[in-house]
Amino acid sequence: MAEKPKLKVSFHDFTSCEGCQLQFLNCEDELLDILGHVEIVQFREAIDDKSDEYDIAFIEGAFTRESDRARLEHIRKCAKVVIAFGACACTGGLNVLKNYRGVKEAMRTVYGDQADWYETSVALPVEAAIKVDYKIHGCPVPKQEILEVVKSVVAGRTPRIPDYPVCVECKLKENACLFHKGQYCLGPIARAGCGAWCPSYGGRCYACRGLISDPNNNAAKDVLEEFGLTVEDIMQEFRLFNGVYDVAQPPDNAHVKSC
Repeated sequence: MAEKPKLKVSFHDFTSCEGCQLQFLNCEDELLDILGHVEIVQFREAIDDKSDEYDIAFIEGAFTRESDRARLEHIRKCAKVVIAFGACACTGGLNVLKNYRGVKEAMRTVYGDQADWYETSVALPVEAAIKVDYKIHGCPVPKQEILEVVKSVVAGRTPRIPDYPVCVECKLKENACLFHKGQYCLGPIARAGCGAWCPSYGGRCYACRGLISDPNNNAAKDVLEEFGLTVEDIMQEFRLFNGVYDVAQPPDNAHVKSC
């Protein structure tokens, strides 16, 4: 029986720190198993080769320049499967914060009198420009989810991505609730799958993996009320990774839509 040909994989980066691509390389020993089934044909962080012939495209980074639309559409045309890779690609990530400051003001703050030299627009997820087949959430993405998605796509099945709150993982790890420590936490509405990374090491959950598809908003509000907090108290923390879902319109960007 002829050996099944390897699927060709490419990595592409837009507005991001490229840390999620490095996380793929951090899979280390597991990479040997992955490379037994796929061939990487484009990956700026790891190889010099560049090919437009690929089956699976991983896209890291937010869509923040209209001129990037053509490149995204080209990737979508070439790939059979497109995977949004990391918080910036899935929700716009930290980049969305500039939408609330106002793009013009953000450019002046960063570039001063040279702001007009550079192109930018509101920050949005990749799916604002092209169809995305799967998402690997997080900042950075968890290694176990990279492996789950790659193995699933190779096997032709749908990846098993958690769609329950981080609170579930905190309880399984017997972590003390951060609200009881006088801290804010987005765990009740944040997508699990990270193993409650931040709360397990004393940090707060900022929902870098986005929101669960059907959050219990009433229960979340009950938690806030129990500890004397309001929705407004945590909006700044919510916007850190999920500002694109905020119903409030950012200044001078009235055309921004939730994605």
